[in-house]
Amino acid sequence: MSLLNREPARLLLEDGTIFEGYAFGARGDTAGEVVFNTSMTGYQEILTDPSYRAQMITMTYPHIGNYGVNPEDMESSGIQVAGFIVREPCNRGSNWRSEGELETWLKESGVVGISGIDTRALVRKIRDKGAMLGSIISGEATEGDLRARLDQEPSMVGRDLVSEVTCEAAYEWSEPLHRLLGEEHMRPRPQVEETYHVVAYDFGVKRNILRLLVEQGCRVTVVPASTTAEEALAYQPDGVFLSNGPGDPAAVDYAIETVRGLVGKVPIFGICLGHQIMALALGASTYKMPFGHRGGNQPVKNLESGRVEITSQNHGFAVDADALQPGTSVSYINLNDNTVEGLKHEEHALFTVQHHPEASPGPHDASYLFERFRDMMENAR
Repeated sequence: MSLLNREPARLLLEDGTIFEGYAFGARGDTAGEVVFNTSMTGYQEILTDPSYRAQMITMTYPHIGNYGVNPEDMESSGIQVAGFIVREPCNRGSNWRSEGELETWLKESGVVGISGIDTRALVRKIRDKGAMLGSIISGEATEGDLRARLDQEPSMVGRDLVSEVTCEAAYEWSEPLHRLLGEEHMRPRPQVEETYHVVAYDFGVKRNILRLLVEQGCRVTVVPASTTAEEALAYQPDGVFLSNGPGDPAAVDYAIETVRGLVGKVPIFGICLGHQIMALALGASTYKMPFGHRGGNQPVKNLESGRVEITSQNHGFAVDADALQPGTSVSYINLNDNTVEGLKHEEHALFTVQHHPEASPGPHDASYLFERFRDMMENAR
């Protein structure tokens, strides 16, 4: 269908800027924090990443939907974003793995979006003024309608979104990485014996993280974010994993208290929100970044080896390096802005990273960190 024949839609930013475009996905209204992602591919993994809860994602790459959607690229049970903003959607996906079209999937999931706007101008505004709240309404909508919808959306600061995305009850995860494309498309990998038991805290965990833990020979028990330290230790795990997730880490006070009770008792590995929660548990602080890091091309330096790794990232908060307590030190930094990308501890068996070593989507430069976690558990024995 030609864009000229599509239903109109409007996007209002918190600063009063309005973008005129076309309805994309479900019809209706939505609001959230407007952010951007620089990945050229991986829109399905991005849409289903729970870390994007309550955010409206702007894709900087102009053509989105080219290869359709499929059930194997889901990072959770469904779409997590509040809205989707693209320049030019592709109405016919072309890929041997495709089992559906992007816009059809958005409609079926009730996700409101907008297309046909100048995403370059939108991204430049966010980079200049920072991420801000916005609202989208499809069809005819006045500025007053858009403002009324935007005013209903709370700020991301101080907001606990983990409680909205965490699992309701503990469960076992056993799916390994090699099943993603089916056995007929990949050389079979040797069967890995389950050697370690990992309790994985679900703050909004991505499925590829769990798959990679299984690949390292882990029996994985996923537990709700509200699980206490005592309950986690009752599983007698070899290690504890702290997952990625959405929202303000300082607002997840129950998880911070839990992690304090786990430090020094069992090896711990944290990613993204898990990294930030660990920092808070160790007495540091976090802050809201102007527009965050979201994409698959972020350069990170390993301060121990001096090696530069290209990483996948998705976060709007960061750890304050000046607030770290004695015993805790920075292990990785972001080479674009020198923000903290990882932590280690002198006494306790733990390490964390701000970036996503499981990628999905993104480069695999940091995937060795799952092996490091396995080695840490082995050494603790």
